[in-house]
Amino acid sequence: RFQIQRGKTDPTGYKSLGDCFRTIFQREGLLGFYKGIFPPILAETPKRAVKFFTFEQYKKLLGYASLPPGLAFAVAGLGSGLTEAVVVNPFEVVKVTLQTNRNAFTEQPSSFVQARQIIKTDGLGFQGLNKGLTATLGRHGVFNMVYFGFYFNVKNILPVNKDPNLEFLRKFGIGLVSGTIASIINIPFDVAKSRIQGPQPVPGEIKYRTCFKTMATVYKEEGFLALYKGLVPKIMRLGPG
Repeated sequence: RFQIQRGKTDPTGYKSLGDCFRTIFQREGLLGFYKGIFPPILAETPKRAVKFFTFEQYKKLLGYASLPPGLAFAVAGLGSGLTEAVVVNPFEVVKVTLQTNRNAFTEQPSSFVQARQIIKTDGLGFQGLNKGLTATLGRHGVFNMVYFGFYFNVKNILPVNKDPNLEFLRKFGIGLVSGTIASIINIPFDVAKSRIQGPQPVPGEIKYRTCFKTMATVYKEEGFLALYKGLVPKIMRLGPG
């Protein structure tokens, strides 16, 4: 929600993360925080399967290229992220559409009804169920590239601890730092994806159309920090995850 708003002139914009939470709770109730939850649940299992399976396959293929291990992990992560993005993007389109619906949770359509409506109105292409695919490719590709590249390189450097509790903390700490760094680096793609897939400022006019043009528009109209909107909740979600 915080990423989708369109600058200080947006009448429905949130002033801060705290204001975002308060406004959603006051206007839409507790269930308002769970809008669009079903598409991520549906996508989670195939997304994880694709991410880790393709990472291993790309890593094996890169073994024939005699790349340094650090670079091989990063490139394999990039490949797995790009593949993952193709799988999850339709779910993301439905999720963002549901989350930007300001009606109460009980008044909004179900995920399946919303998906059918998107297909009926705009089709399966880049204006419909695959809207914002380029930004999603950037988001997942960059995140996995940084995450896998950092995680496996640092994990191999830091010595394994014989104490299982300390070993868990070692792996968790490396994963937390990896997820945080990856989130910081890829969030401009996330903001662009949210703007493209979310409601346009003027009904009937497409302002946010392509990934890098959307980034340039956000930067020009709202400043550099606007490309990092939603960073705190993103780190809270993806860092520990």
